[in-house]
Amino acid sequence: MINEPPQGKQMSFFSHLEELRQRVLRSFIAIILCAFSSLLLIKPLVKALEAPAGSIRFLQLAPGEFLFVSIKVAGYAGLIIALPYIVFQILSFVLPGLTKNEQKLIAPAVACSAILFILGIFFSWRTLVPAALNFLVNYGADVVEPQWSIEKYLDFVLLLMLGTGLSFQVPILQFLLGILGLVKWKQMLSAWRWVLISSAIAGAVITPSTDPITMLLLASSILFLFLIGVLLVAITEKFKEQIPPKTSPPSKAN
Repeated sequence: MINEPPQGKQMSFFSHLEELRQRVLRSFIAIILCAFSSLLLIKPLVKALEAPAGSIRFLQLAPGEFLFVSIKVAGYAGLIIALPYIVFQILSFVLPGLTKNEQKLIAPAVACSAILFILGIFFSWRTLVPAALNFLVNYGADVVEPQWSIEKYLDFVLLLMLGTGLSFQVPILQFLLGILGLVKWKQMLSAWRWVLISSAIAGAVITPSTDPITMLLLASSILFLFLIGVLLVAITEKFKEQIPPKTSPPSKAN
């Protein structure tokens, strides 16, 4: 177990490294356990991932292709399921450096991170993947018949879904920067032009199909989430201002 430092005492540099090592190890073990659990439901998971493709036929081009695909899908599922625990470990690592009032925000932050990640996955599966596939199929209509390798298709879908889920963590990152006092909400808002450019670049990088519709949808979502993050930081700063500063007790005169 991680030895929690007593309240008011500082940990040494090597104690911080040991704590970080243990938290990384715990997160890795959580991913492995969740991945093995996902293998029990691998066929329903694959069928759900195939759903956005509609009537497209999928081919197994090598004897062991579906086996390797199953392991890959289980790995992605393990990472997704374990994400709330991973975020908890990250926030717990920075917890000792926060005040008691800031520490109360950790549990809501973990819950919001999990919700945002799931929303990102669902948004990608429900909107981005069908939009990308529709563009690609229509582009090759009357020229080629779509029969896709199951491995290539799932690589495409999983990359887009995971990238979208991670991009939906932007407000949580802003929130962390805010409670640590590294950036103020006005500074974030003043950088909206750079965020707009970064959102467009992120949309191009995360979208495997590179079609303009999917890129625009993802970039718009990232920009919208950034504005939500600015609002969260502003609320956090207001919350801090309402907390009365601690005053040291008056010293008694000798």
